[in-house]
Amino acid sequence: MENLNKSKILSTFSGNIISFHKKSTNNVTEFVLLGLTENPKMRKIIFAVFLFIYIISMAGNLLILITITASSFLGSAMYFFLAYLSFIDACYASVNNPKLIRDSLQEKKTILFNGCMAQVFGEHFFGGVEVILLTVMAYNCYVAICKPLHCATIMNRRVCMLLVGVSWMGVFLHATIQLLFIFPLPFCGLNVNYHFMWDLNPLLNLACTGTHILGLFVAASSGFICLLNFLLLLVSYVVILHFLKTHSLEGRCKALSTCVSHITVVVLFFVPCIFVYMRPPANLSIDKAVAVFYTMITPMLNPVIYTLRNAQMKNAIRNLFSRKFI
Repeated sequence: MENLNKSKILSTFSGNIISFHKKSTNNVTEFVLLGLTENPKMRKIIFAVFLFIYIISMAGNLLILITITASSFLGSAMYFFLAYLSFIDACYASVNNPKLIRDSLQEKKTILFNGCMAQVFGEHFFGGVEVILLTVMAYNCYVAICKPLHCATIMNRRVCMLLVGVSWMGVFLHATIQLLFIFPLPFCGLNVNYHFMWDLNPLLNLACTGTHILGLFVAASSGFICLLNFLLLLVSYVVILHFLKTHSLEGRCKALSTCVSHITVVVLFFVPCIFVYMRPPANLSIDKAVAVFYTMITPMLNPVIYTLRNAQMKNAIRNLFSRKFI
């Protein structure tokens, strides 16, 4: 009889634990973002600054996309990839910027659980496509400078479309896998993020279970992808710069101008990403500034860097505007 009572007590206790666990994994329906600052005056400044950044980013990238699409003489592989980069930058800037701009005018900054998952997916999808696209653009730069006579054959339109399609499919798989590991995690009540955006590391810090293995997975997937592509890009540009020694002075200046634009974009985007993803999950005070740089500043600077250092793009923009006015 005593053993029977003990078994009943144990079964009841186990049932309570299971029901509590089920309840605890589902009791977080929304998350709270503390944003960049809690100072009301600073929030107004943040609203104005990031609204300006977002408008410039969207206008600049759309201008490049429209100019390349409307200009028949900008039909080379470089401009094909540049148009795609502008489209990706416009999408990537729209993942976090609108939310940050809206939250800067609100006291309580919340996001639903599904919205949080969508934001994480968007960051890794569009960010991953940009990583692959910058690597492909570096390869195209190598072919154009080192094998100029075969460039049109090697980087024809079919190959360009294939490279873009493969990058989209591969990154979609990568972003989906990231989400599949994060989505089942239990969140038991702690739902405050000291950041202005949601990503893998902040979510791992809030989970009610051990996330050491998942932290290593994030570093091995997102961090390693960024680091590997960054090293490949550096090697490709070293090869290009070595090959330029045999060119004339005019040819070297023209090729260096293109390479400097690419290298600037690569450093501005990859270095902050490597800093964020190649370390264990932790809340560092510098993370906000770093995230602002690679999610908002870089998409704004890309069109400026590519247009100001490219005479053909500037001429095409002038022709586009003069044609519209006429």
